[in-house]
Amino acid sequence: MYAWTSILITGGSSGLGEAMALALARPGVFLALTGRDRARLESVAGACRAQGADVDATALDVTDAAGLAALIARLDAARPLDLVIANAGVSAGTGGGDESPEQTAHILAVNVQGVIDTVRPALAAMGPRKAGQIAIMSSLAGFRGFPGAPTYCASKAFVRVWGEALRGDWRKRGIKINVICPGFVRSRMTAKNAFHMPLLMDAPRAAKIMLDGLAKDKPRIAYPWRMYAITRFLAALPVRWSDAILARAPRKG
Repeated sequence: MYAWTSILITGGSSGLGEAMALALARPGVFLALTGRDRARLESVAGACRAQGADVDATALDVTDAAGLAALIARLDAARPLDLVIANAGVSAGTGGGDESPEQTAHILAVNVQGVIDTVRPALAAMGPRKAGQIAIMSSLAGFRGFPGAPTYCASKAFVRVWGEALRGDWRKRGIKINVICPGFVRSRMTAKNAFHMPLLMDAPRAAKIMLDGLAKDKPRIAYPWRMYAITRFLAALPVRWSDAILARAPRKG
């Protein structure tokens, strides 16, 4: 059983957000969930309430910085948040063509600015009481740029490095910051991938790995370990070598 009792998860209406919400839901726990799809969000909220949790479900896009800041301030004033999971994100690739300016802008707005606009208000709330924990959702794709998903990889690299830098700054002020780097997890997002996904993992198992890692305050929660090792190996190779290997990899659509 996890110790957190007041939790916010952005992107809580599906995938990893949904899996973590269901793993955390129990009597005595307050769960705040956000998502863009109101119907899916209410479905997850209902399942969490059935497990005994008190749930606040807010249909909200993380690109709405003002709305997100107001929500975090309201939630924290009512029940001080002890865990915030900046999970909301989008994925898209080039499908073998070029990435449009609109797609690039959208991925950066959600995966980078949306994370920043979640973390900053959370830090503002937790800082004065010198207590709290923030998890930032990155990806194994954030360790090496993969052809076919340039902006997605770049967005995940940004939040990984930013989160790890923040951890050093905020640890002495009593705030825990952790970065999560998943591999392939079965979800609505990966269902769009028309290629083999090595070591594909079910979301409930992934949720347990992530939450166990957060409970232990692991600075970086990267899984599955074999995929993590492969990714780090590729990143460590001379670029010409890794380019040649990845040139044969399938492109994300």
